[in-house]
Amino acid sequence: MWRAVAAMLFVAVTAASYLALARGPESATAVGRIGGPYAALLDSSTDLGPAHDEYVQLTAALRGSHQPDELIGWARGHGLEVRWRADDNWAIVGGPAPAVAEAFGVAVNDYRGRRGQIFYASPQQPVVPAGLRAEVAELGRILGYTPHREANRWVFPTEAPDQDLAPVGLTPDEVLRTYNIQPLRDAGYSGKGVTVIVFAFDGFDQADLDLFATTFNLPKFTPEVMGGQPPARRGEATMDLQAIHAIAPDADKVLVNARGTVEGAGSYEKIAAMMEQADRDYPGAVWSFSIGWGCDKLITAADLAPARAALAAAQVNGTTAFDASGDLAGLECKGGQEWSSPPSPDDVGLDAVASMPEMTNVGGTTVSTDVAGAWLAEQAWFDPPLSQGTAGGVSALFERPDWQAALDPGRGAGMRLTPDISAVADPFTGMRIVFEQQELVGGGTSLSAPLWAGMTAVLNEYLTGNGGRPVGDLNPLLYEMAEAARLPAFRDVVLGGNAVDDAGPGYDLVTGLGTPNVDNLAKNLLILQRLGR
Repeated sequence: MWRAVAAMLFVAVTAASYLALARGPESATAVGRIGGPYAALLDSSTDLGPAHDEYVQLTAALRGSHQPDELIGWARGHGLEVRWRADDNWAIVGGPAPAVAEAFGVAVNDYRGRRGQIFYASPQQPVVPAGLRAEVAELGRILGYTPHREANRWVFPTEAPDQDLAPVGLTPDEVLRTYNIQPLRDAGYSGKGVTVIVFAFDGFDQADLDLFATTFNLPKFTPEVMGGQPPARRGEATMDLQAIHAIAPDADKVLVNARGTVEGAGSYEKIAAMMEQADRDYPGAVWSFSIGWGCDKLITAADLAPARAALAAAQVNGTTAFDASGDLAGLECKGGQEWSSPPSPDDVGLDAVASMPEMTNVGGTTVSTDVAGAWLAEQAWFDPPLSQGTAGGVSALFERPDWQAALDPGRGAGMRLTPDISAVADPFTGMRIVFEQQELVGGGTSLSAPLWAGMTAVLNEYLTGNGGRPVGDLNPLLYEMAEAARLPAFRDVVLGGNAVDDAGPGYDLVTGLGTPNVDNLAKNLLILQRLGR
């Protein structure tokens, strides 16, 4: 069912496409050595000398969606190929490593990473040849490895060390009360008719899902699995599915195996193919990501062009996508978990995919409730002793969207700001889950993202049941509601911070617009849709 990227239908290159060769081949000249986290990655790896791979690739972001004849001709003259599909605003340039090195005027070497992985990379950034600048906007990295982010074990026992204290963590019913979802559930809205897709690197055990449902008096459910069950069981997929089920028990759940996107080169092209397949199979679904594919300083915006295009196309069909901001407290570019060294400016950064303007970036909080689970207060999640906390900050890749134009967080002029919104993430105040047949408390922004996905499933049922439509691209609506809405849709989080910024009144780079009042959010969204938004 899932097709390899190589099987995608690309436009055939005809002889007419090579007319540009009459001018003769032109090689590019690279800029200097790439610095920052990229340099740190290569410096921590062993340089094995010139690469001899039969095929290496990089992404070209195009200035339009017409066939890139100039690029195709140039590539042909250098012994390379171009893969492009009709109407795409990106293309893949690839070929033998020596030919890529010569064409772009860069070194392309093989490296052995600290975990033993072998990959090709260029320490230099290729530049667009002068003759192609009218057609090609930017080039991606020559890098055959993606330092992906997998789940941390942000799970803890439900009992506090002092046995006189009450168990920690929110039950599903308490989550409903905390974020004012209960009125919608009381009105019969439980996500029926909506599909929620969890993209994950690990799998789940059905016995854990069954025990979760039984423990918290919810209907049992069995997710559909796309791409086969990943063999690993780290608790991430289990927590994501249970968080969504707690809020939207009647929504259909699907787990997509994303493991293939980090096997070999071309991760971002593979991510796009995965998204496109999900959109074909489940148009209008809600998407939840609690995984990552490298920090934003490792790549260029061109690398993400395929994923951005795939997500934008899915949003036309009604899809809303949520991605966890990250759990390294704004230091998402810090390599590995080597916290013995002090952070540097190079460590400050964002999860690249989560920072895309089309993605709703979800930060995390610490929540306080009363004995009945009613909301009392919230602050930014940050735990310095454990070197963890909600991520956020300013994109190194993307310009600030129009819907953030009015914001002034004090830095990052002209660039995309994250996160957009938040929900509970602190593992000590998170949500109760069942993993390995034990009741635990799950947390991290890996919890806050699927919570928002579950909320949106309920919102979509409410909207379509009242003459509206699925939310789709949520970000512009979030900021419009924050600026002027009949009912307050967010609780402003003004306390706390992370390793980089402080929370404060209004939008901030730690918790975004705040946490949701879902009942008010639903009513505001319906009003906006009736106004033509």
